[in-house]
Amino acid sequence: MVRVSYVFFDGELMDGDIVSLSVNDPGLLYGATVFTTLRVYDGCLDHPLTNWDYHCDRIYNSIKIFDWEMPDWQRVRKEAQYLTTHYPVLRITIFPDGRELILGRQLPDNLSQKQQAGITGKVIKYDLNSRSLPLHKTGNYLAPLLCLNKVKKEGFGEAILTDNNGHWLETSIGNLWGYSSGCWFTPLLSEGILPGIARKVIIENANFPIQKNIWTVDFVETLEAIAHSNSVIEIVPFHTIKTEEKTLKIDPQHPAIKLLKNIFKTG
Repeated sequence: MVRVSYVFFDGELMDGDIVSLSVNDPGLLYGATVFTTLRVYDGCLDHPLTNWDYHCDRIYNSIKIFDWEMPDWQRVRKEAQYLTTHYPVLRITIFPDGRELILGRQLPDNLSQKQQAGITGKVIKYDLNSRSLPLHKTGNYLAPLLCLNKVKKEGFGEAILTDNNGHWLETSIGNLWGYSSGCWFTPLLSEGILPGIARKVIIENANFPIQKNIWTVDFVETLEAIAHSNSVIEIVPFHTIKTEEKTLKIDPQHPAIKLLKNIFKTG
């Protein structure tokens, strides 16, 4: 069977994975786009866990702050809804002039296994790898990509990014969560991290204690469980994390992790 890819670009449905951009397009030259990636539950944009409105608000707020042109929101929704019949994950990208690029993909390989057994991670300092405009999800995502590629070459599954003081910030693709003494913790947005939608959903729907704080090296030493989240993977715990000083072994099946996972249950 031939696998067909469907992409919407500027109102047109493309059969394939190639679109045309001017060599002078700011999206190509500077990564001047904003985007969001969402997991569509039960093929429905209005499913409570899809959080369609949150994803649109993320794009809308960035466009407003950047003083860009708004897309045709009705067209964006119609195109996204069409792609839900083919893909469980959508990425919606908006260019400065309001053009939209909407594409789909499958869930990550072995996601269920990673959610159950956990993954390995390595702590890597930002230094010159700081993400551009960290409060916005822009097309300039080179820094996290470089960090992820670096740790993967060393055999690790994910990069944990820090600032120059060694404070843990986020992973290359998501927000961090740590559990200690009956409470879940997540880094402060003011530290320069992305306000992830999965993070927002967890905070708004949790029936257990959550605190936002600065993740110092000493604080990390107190954590009994560590995980990361985003709208596609939901919750994936770590079982091993390599720092500059030592290797941390963490229980990926700590009972507290179920508290986070339960927020994403569909039934």
